[in-house]
Amino acid sequence: MSSGKKLSQAEKASLIQSLRTHRVNTLMELRRIEKVFANLNTPDVTEPLTSAWVHYVNSNNLLSELRGLTKNFPFSSECLDEAKWMVIGDPQSTCSWNYCWLVLQKAKNQNLIPKHARLLAVKPQMWGGHTPSAAGAEQLATACVSEWTRALNQLLRHWDSPPTTTGR
Repeated sequence: MSSGKKLSQAEKASLIQSLRTHRVNTLMELRRIEKVFANLNTPDVTEPLTSAWVHYVNSNNLLSELRGLTKNFPFSSECLDEAKWMVIGDPQSTCSWNYCWLVLQKAKNQNLIPKHARLLAVKPQMWGGHTPSAAGAEQLATACVSEWTRALNQLLRHWDSPPTTTGR
């Protein structure tokens, strides 16, 4: 990209192409492009960026990044799936082009992490096939909540302000 503030048409086209071909597939890379496009304020970048965020989430790249941050207790795919379904069913989801941010916010605001941590903690397979004690299950749930919440908040820190049409 050019060092000046202005983005050439060729650079813009290259970024759009990288989004459409999914060459960009990490949250940090997508955020970098999102910031560049935010300064352009042109409608032709919205669809490729929106599609790239949807692909990032639905191709499990978001889950992979979350699990990379939760080595002790891998982030729950069920938690993320429930957040996705909630976003899809929420008419307010049209307030943002950023499916990833919407999913992370939904998981946080709907308290899906504690719910799924508790569900995981009582599964016998987490305890070698045995039914866990109430105290053991609570201890595991607390550890999962702590690690998963830290990871989710770490990813949400990539946005200084909500990527919404209203700014809220």
